[in-house]
Amino acid sequence: MDVKHDNNKFYVERDSEELGSLAYTPSGDVLTVTHTEVSPELSGQGVGKQLVSEVVQYARDEGKSIDAQCPFARGVIEKTPEYQDVLKN
Repeated sequence: MDVKHDNNKFYVERDSEELGSLAYTPSGDVLTVTHTEVSPELSGQGVGKQLVSEVVQYARDEGKSIDAQCPFARGVIEKTPEYQDVLKN
């Protein structure tokens, strides 16, 4: 599923309907991830993890760190050793 990025949000959609999203607030060199949501029909398919992966790569590309206020995003980043480099101390 293709992840799109617009207006401080990564999202997936089908037939123009948003089925999952990860929202963040940029401030200086920190991206504060505030919310991750995936529709029940995509639950268990790894879409949430894919959204977190996209924001991690975006942070790397932009030279920023992530402050994961969203419990889901924080859990994924903390459990994935290769994402630790972008986690704000």
